[in-house]
Amino acid sequence: MDIISQLITRARASKQRIVLPEGSEGRTLRAADRAIAEGLADIILLGDPKEIKSLAAEWNLMNIGGATIIDPSNNPKAETYAELLAELRKKKGMTIEQARELVKDPLYLGCLMIKSGDADGQVAGARNTTGDVLRPALQIIKTTPGITCVSGAMLLLTKAQEYGEDGVLVMGDVAVTPVPDVEQLAQIAVCTARTAKAVAGFTDPRVAMLSFSTKGSAKHECVDKVVAATQRARELDPTLKVDGDLQADAALVPSVGASKAPGSPIAGNANVLVVPNLEVGNIGYKLVQRLGRAEAIGPILQGIARPVNDLSRGCSTDDVYKMIAVTANQAIALKEMEKQ
Repeated sequence: MDIISQLITRARASKQRIVLPEGSEGRTLRAADRAIAEGLADIILLGDPKEIKSLAAEWNLMNIGGATIIDPSNNPKAETYAELLAELRKKKGMTIEQARELVKDPLYLGCLMIKSGDADGQVAGARNTTGDVLRPALQIIKTTPGITCVSGAMLLLTKAQEYGEDGVLVMGDVAVTPVPDVEQLAQIAVCTARTAKAVAGFTDPRVAMLSFSTKGSAKHECVDKVVAATQRARELDPTLKVDGDLQADAALVPSVGASKAPGSPIAGNANVLVVPNLEVGNIGYKLVQRLGRAEAIGPILQGIARPVNDLSRGCSTDDVYKMIAVTANQAIALKEMEKQ
């Protein structure tokens, strides 16, 4: 079973409540229709019910009636959510009047639903910027305990089955933090390994902290940061299998890893790649995607206390559908972890 089928199977087996704030956006609505038809998740659409139903009829989307549709401008729970938001933001000076206005914003409403336990995850960004999606998530849901850095992981499905897990690798950060410091880079390593478990289904994440140096072959402050972040990641999660500094070939190719980093438990065997900065991550995954014809799924936001994912505004309906599956898997994994 391929990784996408695994994501879908896991999501169907434990249906999560996924809120879609851009309820009248075409790709989002079509993905919601498919998700409902295939039993992928319990879908919550935010928007004008008349507009959503009219669009569904126009586009022959026969399953939208199975969604919960909530009108942000006429929501019976608006005052409850406004009181919660005002309480969460009172130290920032938010008044109840300001909160009442913000709960009409679908992106704020979706996050308040998650915070209140009325939804398990959110997918947005087909119509909104990353900043617009992240702002309410950080203000309301906040970051995972022990984590202060939000980042984005990319699931890379390559045809090079000799690498990673049958050609599947997870790379971070590719989306959020431009130049992470030592602490942030260490947190990205921990979070990307968790994403590899929750989304890619890796039972044994092996994290390579990438650099232009392998085990001190080059001397530079950038290398020093990677080495320090590797040690800090081990402190944050003593169970984490992580090593660095490693060049990409030393991380992935067994013969190169054995030559450049003999004795390393990760070299030549990595399935999670952590890049030193966002520039490398963004360029790197797009090169693999285009030149290597890999399928790239994400970015998958990590470090937020509950699953909130951001879409590219150039996304396809299929991208939205897959991100619903990803978000559901994150929610399932989080619930399982909290039971332990």
